Amino acid sequence: MRTTRFAAAAAVAASAALVLAACGDDDGGATAEPEDVDAADFEEGTTMAELAEAGSITIGTKFDQPLFGLRGPSGDPEGFDVEIGKIIAAKLGIAEDDIEWVETQSANREPYIQDGRVDIVVATYTINDDRKEVVDFAGPYYEAGQMIMVRADEEEIEGPDDLAGKSVCSVEGSTPAENIRTNYPDANLELFGAYSDCLEPLRQGQVDALTTDNVILAGYVSESPDDFKLVGEQFTEEPYGIGLQKDDDAFRDWINDVLEESYDDGSWEAAWEATAGEVLDTPEPPAVDRY
Repeated sequence: MRTTRFAAAAAVAASAALVLAACGDDDGGATAEPEDVDAADFEEGTTMAELAEAGSITIGTKFDQPLFGLRGPSGDPEGFDVEIGKIIAAKLGIAEDDIEWVETQSANREPYIQDGRVDIVVATYTINDDRKEVVDFAGPYYEAGQMIMVRADEEEIEGPDDLAGKSVCSVEGSTPAENIRTNYPDANLELFGAYSDCLEPLRQGQVDALTTDNVILAGYVSESPDDFKLVGEQFTEEPYGIGLQKDDDAFRDWINDVLEESYDDGSWEAAWEATAGEVLDTPEPPAVDRY
């Protein structure tokens, strides 16, 4: 059964229709309509004013994550993270055609933000204290949790305590990999650049398991249900945030405002339903952390 924070489904649908084109775009995702704003609507010198004046934004996201950020037939990524990026851009008056999508992997998200290669990163990006030393986060906008995916015929692995002596695939620079390294040191950790790089080794028996966040793994299982399955329960909490330049407090506060508005006007739920909601139940959106 789905759980939402909204009192009436009809009211949600009506609100969401004002913000998202419910029929979706040619790629099958929800479409955030740009608002009628310009640079003068924001305080001079802020990132919001600069982006509105430019009429474009560069967003880093994953290109290999079903349901959240996966390169579509058009060449652009599709998924829930992508729709969150579109909602933020729309509030700046920027249409989706004026978004430049840059592929980010777990290991390069902080460098891309610090170097100014992207304006924000929306890429299954877990907020943690180490990362907050070098970048800032708005959100969280979703709460995930680490799980384990194995071959469909696997019977020995039922949770993280069964990983001792097993070959476990994950991604360099990710919180799931660090959790296995720190808390399950008897597992044999194999690290790749992207989670999709783990799929064929797992399918062929070259590794025994893949571990990352539940939503990412659910996307892989939905694509290959005869090959893979999830085992056990979530064993971490992974709050997904939007990464941005360190100490850009005004931009972070503004994005947090946009997220809270999207919870209340139905656009967050509409974005979920059009993407990850095709496989997963609709969760409660998490409270943003205005640290």
